[in-house]
Amino acid sequence: MSMLEKAYDVVVAGSGIAGLSAAISARESGARVALLDRATEKESGGNTRYTEAYLRMKSLDEVADGLAEAIVDDFMGHPDPGITADSGLDWKRRNPLLRAHPVVDLDYVAAFADNAGPTLRWLEGHGISFAELPTLFLTVSTTRLAPVGGGLALVETLGRKAVELGVDRFYETTARDLVVADSGEVTGLVATDAAAARAVFSGQVVLACGGYEGNAEMMARYHGDKGMTCRPVARGGHYNKGEGIEMAIAVGAATAGNFSLFHAEPVDPRSGDPEAAIMAFTYGVLVNVEGRRFVDEARGPVDAWYERTTRDIHAQPTGMAWMILDAGGQAIPNLRTAIRTEEKPVRGDSIIALAKAIDVDPGILAETIEAYNAACPDGEWDPTRPDGLATTGVTPPKSNWARPISQGPFVAYPVMAANVFTFGGLKTDASSRVVNKDGRIIPGLYAAGEMTGLYYSNYTGSTSVLRGATFGKIAGAHAATGTV
Repeated sequence: MSMLEKAYDVVVAGSGIAGLSAAISARESGARVALLDRATEKESGGNTRYTEAYLRMKSLDEVADGLAEAIVDDFMGHPDPGITADSGLDWKRRNPLLRAHPVVDLDYVAAFADNAGPTLRWLEGHGISFAELPTLFLTVSTTRLAPVGGGLALVETLGRKAVELGVDRFYETTARDLVVADSGEVTGLVATDAAAARAVFSGQVVLACGGYEGNAEMMARYHGDKGMTCRPVARGGHYNKGEGIEMAIAVGAATAGNFSLFHAEPVDPRSGDPEAAIMAFTYGVLVNVEGRRFVDEARGPVDAWYERTTRDIHAQPTGMAWMILDAGGQAIPNLRTAIRTEEKPVRGDSIIALAKAIDVDPGILAETIEAYNAACPDGEWDPTRPDGLATTGVTPPKSNWARPISQGPFVAYPVMAANVFTFGGLKTDASSRVVNKDGRIIPGLYAAGEMTGLYYSNYTGSTSVLRGATFGKIAGAHAATGTV
């Protein structure tokens, strides 16, 4: 018996910012649109529902300085120059090997920079307000805007707008497989509902269902034993189980981004709150569970360096460290802005007492703090900017804010790596069309958001929601017209 078929022009899997943007854009272009989400209505929207949604913008119309350069200059390994030499050519004139190659597509980055501002104006026209809101970073390297109300406002406001426009929403409905015609065109997808009933949603397909951070098997496959010592940064990430990536790969899709890394954020492992970030380690020291320092805690502004520092934490035994602050560090103005956990710190009147309280060898921790303190210089300490106050004669060094940890009482917060989203994903062109391993477009298949690969060694901060909206909008418009 054939499966139930639901006929649409465009089917969107995932209702975070990329999926909502795609659905609204497609509907505005005249398409009949279905929008699927595996979650209940209350928890729909994936990671977007829980993020503060910072946007790397100078203003509503201008991207932040250096945005394109930061993406393009991300270390991508050592690509073959014989293949990448065609990067400046028109897409159709490039060698198919390059079109399918796992490197940043320059056209994609240019489209991002050109369309980000107009996309925010489009969102503004649908009821979203933007402002320069406070961040959790006490020192910064770039400009940012944010939607008033964060990602929750995006999900709720755009969700209502989608329904008003006539988008059909299907909750507790999970995309499982793509439907491919003999011609090679994707003509729909198979989905299951809460009763495990299977149905074919026919139409052009936009995949916007996130990465695989919520899938333990895929995390182990791509990240080995480190997959077990991280977890999604918020509840929405647990819904991102990677089917969108896998179903596209199954029909020949090429990949991009680095499958061995994810966007890492330092959080309190004791907290169940979304994004319980701890961003104050630049003002103290980080020690592993053995009581030893292992990283330069303050290589520069925390917003530019926290991801790399979090990876260093993740590489430690049990994937965890302790941030230790003395009374001087605790007195920094607005410190709580950079410590988002609701859990109380562990306290100790002395380093020995603190070590016992956090179950770290007291002798080793005392030796670590003594060596660090002896390496701290005299000089003016300025927590508002990188001050160049650096240690001498201790390994690892500390490049800024090196002040002795000497004034009790002392506090410690546990820190682990949270998986905000995975870097590896599908290769798409500047029109959000999925590219196959032969360097050709897969007709009828588009993708946007965190499931598309862009980042390799370091996340270009505050670009994820921005590119989800930008390329979701592009994907919806192209899918509605069936542009090839």
